Amino acid sequence: MNQRANGEGSIYRRADGRWTAACYVLRPDGTRVRRAVYGKTRKDVADQLAVLIAKTKAGLPLAVESWTLERFAEHWLTHVVGPRLRPSTLSSYRETLRLHVLPTLGRTNLRSLTPTHVRTLLANKAADGLGARSVQIIHSTLRTMLSEAMREELIERNVVTVVRPPSVERVEVQPWSTEEASRFLAASADHRLHALFAVGVALGLRKGELLALRWDDVDLDDGVLNVRQNVQRLPEMGLVFGPPKSNKSRHTMPLPGHTRRSSPACTVCGRCGSGPTEGRVARPSLGRR
Repeated sequence: MNQRANGEGSIYRRADGRWTAACYVLRPDGTRVRRAVYGKTRKDVADQLAVLIAKTKAGLPLAVESWTLERFAEHWLTHVVGPRLRPSTLSSYRETLRLHVLPTLGRTNLRSLTPTHVRTLLANKAADGLGARSVQIIHSTLRTMLSEAMREELIERNVVTVVRPPSVERVEVQPWSTEEASRFLAASADHRLHALFAVGVALGLRKGELLALRWDDVDLDDGVLNVRQNVQRLPEMGLVFGPPKSNKSRHTMPLPGHTRRSSPACTVCGRCGSGPTEGRVARPSLGRR
């Protein structure tokens, strides 16, 4: 056996003629475990050993036998996508994994995961009555997560990419007619948020954009409204205010005359109050509907 410095591993020939190399590699929790590789020639194992040592020096965990899908999911959510994604996207990933993937596949080893596992999971979800779009999201979330496992060289291929997600038929949205919109506004005339309803119907704003409006975004003198924020209710986070999803969603819109006449401050709460809803044109309910 060749003498090598500490941390460089060892290479030796076994009694059966095969060559073996071994070194200590990282576990996901930061501890180390000895890993052996095998080959027909000394060069084969020396090349494999060099790769293991380089990855360990780079801080990449290689003791993949301890990487279950559940453990990698937590690593991915916390350290990979958590710092860079919008709260709504991160929450969607977390809830999709928690509700639909991990109860079935959480204890499965990353390297043991097969296309059959994924195909069966999606088929079972569809059989349970989950909609095609929801099944698509499960497929997309799992594919995205395992792509990161490939980039970290914990797996050789992403088995989700060979499984076809269900197709979703696009349903054309049928907007209200002028008559239907008028009936709605007439029926809600005495509601405290009637002015907000009128703005939403007239300008076609999303619910999150309407509920995130602040009085600083409304200029009744010049008759304009600035869309600068969005609000969503996220699991375990409550109401989360943030910028619109895209730059195109930030815009200034003229207020139609009838909405300007129906927008006195007394009809829509927001000026008084405290916390994240302070100064809002409307105060979203903190409770679940």
